Amino acid sequence: MQAVDEIAVSIKNHVLIIIKSTVPVGSCRHIKRHLDDALQKANRNAAFDIVSNPEFLREGSAIHDFLYPDRIVTGTDNDKAAAQMKKLYELPIYNNTPFIYTTFETAEMIKYASNAFLASKISYINEIANICELSGADVGVVAHAMGLDKRIGDQFLHPGPGFGGSCFPKDITALIKTAKDLGYEPEIITSIMKSNLSQRKRAVQKIINATGDAKNKTFTVLGLAFKPGTTDIRESSSVYIIEELLRAGGIVKVYDPKAMDNMKQLFPEPVITYCSDELSACAGSDCIILATEWDQFRDIDFKALLGIVNQPVVIDLRNMYDPKYVKDSGFRYIGVGKQ
Repeated sequence: MQAVDEIAVSIKNHVLIIIKSTVPVGSCRHIKRHLDDALQKANRNAAFDIVSNPEFLREGSAIHDFLYPDRIVTGTDNDKAAAQMKKLYELPIYNNTPFIYTTFETAEMIKYASNAFLASKISYINEIANICELSGADVGVVAHAMGLDKRIGDQFLHPGPGFGGSCFPKDITALIKTAKDLGYEPEIITSIMKSNLSQRKRAVQKIINATGDAKNKTFTVLGLAFKPGTTDIRESSSVYIIEELLRAGGIVKVYDPKAMDNMKQLFPEPVITYCSDELSACAGSDCIILATEWDQFRDIDFKALLGIVNQPVVIDLRNMYDPKYVKDSGFRYIGVGKQ
């Protein structure tokens, strides 16, 4: 509440305080009470309104998402404040962006509910991918057909080693805590985090199985950020994979176009080897692991790699490559939810 206290000693005329951060349900009402108390104790009569205005910006696409939002959520208990928000977002509203005017609590819940639902889609398609692997089905075709159903849509139906980043894990954990504090056990939401961890464990086991034994084997991890277009390694599946491979006695070489400096804070050299490009990272490798789908990795020439690796094994955790192309290049290919 330090920021709220600073506002209390600074405001003079009427101010509109907009809460953009993702905060637990009930926070804005609590902030309003705290600010009222702070002003009374200071014997000040400054006027203010609180608005919950959660952001829905994706890392790597924040500017576009800010300029072209798919909805504007405004939670407040004051019509005047809502009118000010409409004025603030006049251009996107003019361009038919939906404007949702609701209560503090509902606005706060919209952000949590949205992120939890997107994370659940990822966990769901990961489980479908695992069943596809066991049954011989192709999850790529399954997901494409599912996405053609307008009730489902094709976004977030891309299997992988589990979701990461700063938002989904944090927000799901906060939503679970809110529910439990209210005396409710959210079974589906709780299962999302469990399923995500299981998917990471499955990815590591898939890697170790492909080499027979991780001890003294050299593993190449291509991609460290939790998604392409960012330096963010928070909750990245690569962090978990590297930790487990090191624990199993493996030797790890990595390359990422942007996130290596951040990863060095967790794994300083020589714990793992940081390479200047994907080719040097693959040299002497017993297993190449595609962990983040950076565009530049799409152009890797596997026929050229064949002569510089110890063992020709590719674990494609993002289903980025055509399995036939990789196999025809002389490599063993292992994807997610496909043969």
